[in-house]
Amino acid sequence: MKVDNMAKGKQKNNIEKLTFEEAIKELTNIVGKIEQGQIPLHDSLEQYEKGMALIKHCRTILQKAEKRIEKISKEEKSADSSQEQE
Repeated sequence: MKVDNMAKGKQKNNIEKLTFEEAIKELTNIVGKIEQGQIPLHDSLEQYEKGMALIKHCRTILQKAEKRIEKISKEEKSADSSQEQE
């Protein structure tokens, strides 16, 4: 069990280093392997867990991007309104 937890921790760190595009590519590969039945059940479950971690990572990246876009939009609106007042 301890080895599994260490492996999962290392896997999580590796996933967190991936770009959005890299994570999507890896997720696509996992889905393809599972759908085609190319891997045994036990490995399928491990790949499923990895896929869920990849999805979570992608969602986090997208949420950060969304917040950044909202910030930029607010700054633009603020700049526009201050120019209108001049």
